[in-house]
Amino acid sequence: MTKLNIGIIGCGIGGLAAAALLAKQGHNISMFDQFSNPAPVGSGLMVQPVGLEVLSQIGVADRAISLGSKIGSMAGYEFPSNRKVLNVSYGKDFGLAIHRASLFDVLYQQVLTTDCKIHPNAKVAGSELHDDKRTIILDNGKQHGPFDLVIDASGVNSPLSPLKAEALNYGALWGTVDWPENTKMRQDQLMQRYRMASTMAGILPIGILPNGTHQKATIFWSIRQNDYQSWKEQPIEEWKSAVTNLWPEFAPFLTQITSHDDLTMARYKHGNLWNTYEPALVFIGDAAHCASPQLGQGANMALLDALALSKMLQKLPIKKALPAYQKLRRNHVALYQLMSWALTPMYQSDSKIMPWLRNWILAPLSNIPPFPWLLTRTGCGNLIRPIRR
Repeated sequence: MTKLNIGIIGCGIGGLAAAALLAKQGHNISMFDQFSNPAPVGSGLMVQPVGLEVLSQIGVADRAISLGSKIGSMAGYEFPSNRKVLNVSYGKDFGLAIHRASLFDVLYQQVLTTDCKIHPNAKVAGSELHDDKRTIILDNGKQHGPFDLVIDASGVNSPLSPLKAEALNYGALWGTVDWPENTKMRQDQLMQRYRMASTMAGILPIGILPNGTHQKATIFWSIRQNDYQSWKEQPIEEWKSAVTNLWPEFAPFLTQITSHDDLTMARYKHGNLWNTYEPALVFIGDAAHCASPQLGQGANMALLDALALSKMLQKLPIKKALPAYQKLRRNHVALYQLMSWALTPMYQSDSKIMPWLRNWILAPLSNIPPFPWLLTRTGCGNLIRPIRR
């Protein structure tokens, strides 16, 4: 295997995973991040069994599990009937609910044990190709390289990716709070409650933060992207009242929310690159494909991309490794993109038909074999092989 000089754009989950895996193979890695101190953006997320396998290969799965919460099932209830319309079990497996800061720290600390060079305050504006090598160009005009390969892991707003993602009508408000002592909510379950598909509230136990001791929860509330400004203009107590009217058991989680600034607006997009590489340039994670988080696969897709790419670079020269990486991941990405596109309107939309299908078709089927098995495999992320042979 030839030792490569690799530049990675973005210190997110996918970028850090790629850096850890490729540095382990002996490549020279340089990472570029626009922040002065690389840090996570977002709240809680789910690492599915397929993602945990990647963390295991990196060597950080045990540390991640010690910080997160093991999730054995997902449950959703319709308002006002309180009828269970989402019922997914992981069976013998589990998903790991974890704060993005915790997962970031696990991967970041692993990268710091390698010879990887991290460049902060480095906002990438573009790249240039010369003689099969790429130079990274920053927004201040400074150039780095040349690199044998540049990995773009900078997300859906990447300055290099040709991805044209479509903005979804709905996003969500996310917040992190201490797990209340006066609640009977389970700490091994993702819980949601819906009114049709236009209103959704959720609670996700996410374990502890790095160097923390208090158990945490991520709370989220579905909202139209165009309604965010009007939400900020209404008194926060009015919103809290609306949430507790939908779900009275949610109230203990809201006592720590005192202003709009305690919640972050997440805006979702949907899109997929057919070609995930160019000469000496490859896209992973949201720079290659993005979707709503309804299936809980975002971080896992980035981890799987990083693993597949590292496997091919270990076996093949770059010109063959990049198309091979694309082939390994194409079917899995396409299937979950399609499922996200089809299922998201059942939980986040203004449709009257889609929640009816959810309640009266999908929910009953979820109790009839083989559909429980299919739902389990879907949640685990291995409905089909994540990385083709």
